[in-house]
Amino acid sequence: MIKKADLKQLDALNDLFDQYRRFYKKTSDLEASKAFLKERIEKSESEIFMAWEGETATGFVQLFPLFSSTRMARYWLLNDLFVAPEHRGKGVSKALIERAKDLCRETKACGMYLETGKDNHIGNQLYPATDFKLMDSVNFYEWAMGIKNEE
Repeated sequence: MIKKADLKQLDALNDLFDQYRRFYKKTSDLEASKAFLKERIEKSESEIFMAWEGETATGFVQLFPLFSSTRMARYWLLNDLFVAPEHRGKGVSKALIERAKDLCRETKACGMYLETGKDNHIGNQLYPATDFKLMDSVNFYEWAMGIKNEE
């Protein structure tokens, strides 16, 4: 079952979010990550959906709003997608992506972006299988200032 996250699920969400961050080689910081998630939910700065198996949170997806000037419409950035290792291979990722697509339809968005590493072999198989198209016609660049919790 997929449900929109709210503050009642913050502890379960934070546990998954911490696992997600550690997967990406970030230092665990449960207090800071909980504050980050709480602020996103309270300020409605992102949409977070969680997958549940009974009373167990099994995964989540977090999307941030963007806008396309040329299309004059909302876009969504699928920024975070994570399924706990013991729940992988059960279709949870696909269900979370489908819920993200529903959000696009509900908000009349023109689409959704995501970024993943070239070495994310599972993601690079999952996303095309869920109708995402690899954009090889553009270059993505990053400018970043020093960010805490980097290893």
